[in-house]
Amino acid sequence: MNLRNVAIIAHVDHGKTTLVDAMLRQTGVFRAHETVGVCVMDSNDLERERGITILAKNASVMYRDTKINIIDTPGHADFGGEVERTLKMADGALLLVDAAEGPLPQTRFVLDKALKLGMRIIVVINKVDRQDARPDDVHNEIFSLFCDLEATDEQSDFPTVYAIGRRGVAGPAPSEIGENLEYLFETIMRVVPPPPQDVDAPLQLLVHNIQHDEYLGRLAIGRIHRGVVKAGQQVAVVTEKGVERAKVTFTEVFEGLGRRRVEQVEAGDLLAISGIEEIQIGDTITAPDKPEALPRISVDEPTIKITFTINDSPFAGQRGKWVTSRHIRERLMKEARLNIALRVQETDSPDTFEVFGRGELMLAVLAENMRREGYELSLGMPEVVQ
Repeated sequence: MNLRNVAIIAHVDHGKTTLVDAMLRQTGVFRAHETVGVCVMDSNDLERERGITILAKNASVMYRDTKINIIDTPGHADFGGEVERTLKMADGALLLVDAAEGPLPQTRFVLDKALKLGMRIIVVINKVDRQDARPDDVHNEIFSLFCDLEATDEQSDFPTVYAIGRRGVAGPAPSEIGENLEYLFETIMRVVPPPPQDVDAPLQLLVHNIQHDEYLGRLAIGRIHRGVVKAGQQVAVVTEKGVERAKVTFTEVFEGLGRRRVEQVEAGDLLAISGIEEIQIGDTITAPDKPEALPRISVDEPTIKITFTINDSPFAGQRGKWVTSRHIRERLMKEARLNIALRVQETDSPDTFEVFGRGELMLAVLAENMRREGYELSLGMPEVVQ
């Protein structure tokens, strides 16, 4: 199969999710006359309300005879754990920059991670129809940013696409915008290399994400570096504690915004598998007779901590459903298993937990999600981690 694995990175509110929507529409992901909202990749309430990407997500489109796996990454350093573990699923990246605002601090953070992985970058200067657009100046600023981040000569010689994401059009220059996104797709096909597809070698699959499905249970999402994985196959799982045996129940590939069940998935593709309940992010699924682990995913250290404790105010218990320290502890530990950038530390008090993260926004989003789920708790003041 012809494959491309592409990550899309951008500063908050530079139009990334809108551009992905247009890519999905123009490749036939949505049926004719189907009513589709905007920002379809922003799937939870907080993302839609804030207009930002919080969780990394996967989708795929078919462009001619090539499947393009799209990895939508957060654009904020506070969600760097999502960025670092999902970028490794891609072979290239689109760097989306606003034609008026230019590259901003969060652009620098995510771009640095992609360059250090050796990725080829396609620069997309978006919103060139703005009255205050300055695409030439922004292009020069992006080149300076590449130099500051010590990009290689090949990476610094980046191709540039000019786009208007909300209209779903792109071209080689602000004055040569086409009628669709064909120029963008052709640039992806030309610049992003296809993944290695060694299907005859022993299986080696790195787990980049964990999700929970109501019917299938715990799902491991990752990329096959070599070999083939099949439904019903016996595998070895290399964890931090050692090697365990397991059986794959189902294998699914990403198709459009959803997943499609298949009998087998080959090297180079992204997939979700079920049947391994205790699997964690960073584990390697391998052939039982040759359990070779891939390097575990690592992220930057936390920069801030906040204490989470039970609500002991006079109004305690009036709004929440889950109010005890046991409930709060279980929820925090569950979050720590799914988010490798988050750490939870118990204290001398059974009612208080120290939660470490990459920034205030990351921990604020966690607290808000818990509140909406019915948890009642109190938060301390943020403290910088020494």
